[in-house]
Amino acid sequence: MSADIKGDNQPYDDINITPMLDLAYVLLVTFIILTTASVQGVRVQSPQTKHISNLAKPQTRAVTITADGTIYLDAYPVSADQLLVSLGQYKAANPNLPVVLKGDAATQYDKVIEVLNVLKKLDITEVGLVTKRAQ
Repeated sequence: MSADIKGDNQPYDDINITPMLDLAYVLLVTFIILTTASVQGVRVQSPQTKHISNLAKPQTRAVTITADGTIYLDAYPVSADQLLVSLGQYKAANPNLPVVLKGDAATQYDKVIEVLNVLKKLDITEVGLVTKRAQ
């Protein structure tokens, strides 16, 4: 019996790295989740409304108009012509393409109408306007 106990106390020739790999995988997954959780976009001050609707759909495209009149498709600045071409490509892939229009409260109304005319040319009927909830 004493021989068995002595045999168990032999020094190891290699290091068991399995627990260290488990920790590395957990940290990697946590890092991936945290870095992809942030939403890219352009910050604008949205007007307020009392009615709330949920427009979260998988292929929703966001068109943003800043206070100075710059138009963004998702997070990329575009002109009205580029917006027409890009949304036309998305519309070809998804005939029921939903679009969310985010405009700054200080945006000139003609820029909003310009974007709505582009959406009308492409026959995009699922359009949502983003507002903030009134306090």
